[in-house]
Amino acid sequence: MKTKTLFQLLFVCLLTTSMVAQKAEQPDWSYDVGGKINEMYVTEAGTLVVASNDGLVGIKPGSDALLFKFTDYGRVKPEELSFIPQSPYVMVAQGGILSSKKTVIDFVSGKTLFSSEGNNWKQIFTSSPAMPQNKLIVSGLQKTGGIAENNTPKVAVYDLGTGAEDFTFYLFPPGKTTMKSYMVTGEPLLLKESMLIPTSQGIIAKSFTGETLWENKIKNVSWMVADATETEIYAFRSNASKSKMDIYKIGTNGQELWAEEATVKGQVTNFEILPQGLAVVSDVDNSGKSGIMKLASGRSESKIGFLSAATGEDLWEKAPKTKGYVQHFYIMDDGILFGIYEGGINKISFDGKTLFKKPLKTGENIMTMAHTPQGLIYITSEDANIVNLETGDQVWKKPLKYKRAESVISTYEPNKNKYLISADDEILAVDASTGEVTEFANTDFDEKENPTSLQVRDNGIFLGSSQNMTLVDFDGKETYHNYYRSPGKSALAIIAGGLVAVASTTMAASHAYVAGANRNSLGQYNQIGKEHDRASKMFSAIGTASFEFMAQRFKATAATQDAQFILTKLDDGAGLVKVNKDNGTIEKEILLKDKKPNYEVDEYGGVLYYQADNNTIYAYDLKK
Repeated sequence: MKTKTLFQLLFVCLLTTSMVAQKAEQPDWSYDVGGKINEMYVTEAGTLVVASNDGLVGIKPGSDALLFKFTDYGRVKPEELSFIPQSPYVMVAQGGILSSKKTVIDFVSGKTLFSSEGNNWKQIFTSSPAMPQNKLIVSGLQKTGGIAENNTPKVAVYDLGTGAEDFTFYLFPPGKTTMKSYMVTGEPLLLKESMLIPTSQGIIAKSFTGETLWENKIKNVSWMVADATETEIYAFRSNASKSKMDIYKIGTNGQELWAEEATVKGQVTNFEILPQGLAVVSDVDNSGKSGIMKLASGRSESKIGFLSAATGEDLWEKAPKTKGYVQHFYIMDDGILFGIYEGGINKISFDGKTLFKKPLKTGENIMTMAHTPQGLIYITSEDANIVNLETGDQVWKKPLKYKRAESVISTYEPNKNKYLISADDEILAVDASTGEVTEFANTDFDEKENPTSLQVRDNGIFLGSSQNMTLVDFDGKETYHNYYRSPGKSALAIIAGGLVAVASTTMAASHAYVAGANRNSLGQYNQIGKEHDRASKMFSAIGTASFEFMAQRFKATAATQDAQFILTKLDDGAGLVKVNKDNGTIEKEILLKDKKPNYEVDEYGGVLYYQADNNTIYAYDLKK
């Protein structure tokens, strides 16, 4: 009798354990996307966008139903998706030159704002967003009437807040006999009261009612930019081989304001209109070229120039040598500060004088350049230091050196006024005032991983990677070190890039991009919160409900800030564990039973999206 009772108890325990494991597998939400999943993306708004053989769907956190389902084009490949930066919009594009199909979807509201079919476009030449005006500019051929109208190039502007057409016009009157081919060759420039359209015959300025204001003969321009007053417009045109680029200055009536265009080698990658002149960075790439063509193009590197806004002439007698590609480019009060990927930092005044005593030698790949109270901090793959921004002198007696590290991360610890830099399996502490370097802690992570996150918490310093996490106190003593074995080598290869980390990095990079109106402004070290606040204000300024929703997300704190999620092998199979960063305890397990899971984490909303089978997405609430 006792034996039977014991057996029954064991059975109940096993059943209970099984039920707990099964319960852990059950998602909070489940979605059938209708076709084989090809790719899925967590957007900045938290919406999961899924491309499948059936079409495109959107999943909003916490919703039981799909936010939208777009099946008009059938299978959607990842390369057919284009997320418009710093916006709630995704564009689906299919078809070739003669039958291009495009649709723009708001992935916050789920509304289709534009479609080539719904707006009767039979062929689209260009489609480009205009921000912060929140418009979509489309050029091509539209089916609006008879043969003449249907075959006359047209331009239309759509309001991305509502999807409504603002205005539309033909490039020239339908039926007009002309031997010229008018093709839109680049992005139109939307001004306050007019639009400039670059074509194969020149730039055409149109009023919003379609009236031609002026035309000029600057053909095949690819892009344009205007100053704040819109009285000076700069147009950029590449030659066929893209070995050089011509820059034109245009007045309000389309006339060329320079005696001749300015020409720079390579392609312009940075252009800044300043009171003192025009700062230009162009990149020369001669890879794949040989012989005379390679000699003509010059070495592969960035060129920096400073042009007169009045004449287009180069104001510098001698351009600064780069010997590599410009990785950082900042406009300062007294000149231009730049950092080269191959190593090196220099500063030059607006009149072409070198402001540093000599170019600063650094290691390769300058990952960080930022303001600190002591000066400019730079961190590369090989070294770090703080330098005086006036003279270029090193503040620390000698640079902090380490082996060429695959991963270098850093933070500032305010309690002890120290910079903490993780490289080469250890954390180095640098006194912000004296530059004195001490070994703070070792980070010997299993599976030969490098830390990918470094965070100052109330009870110590946290470091994390795909399979490891550790906390050391403020004296460098280890509080805990947890290692969670990856489900298998194949899974490690996938997760080592860090699906969770990738989502986080992408969001952080985009925050930095929208941090200020001047994208070439040197920021403060370790002030991500302020960057988020600026992003939030920018989104709020556009004013639509979808942008306001994104603004609120940036005001919020990440739902997962106090926990890390790690894919590992659980007792019953592979799964995700939620681990508290402060004490290392497991707060939640989600059993996935998949050694190579395809999943995404919305760190702000606190939702895990997991591809359960070919066409099913499971979603788990990570805040529980």
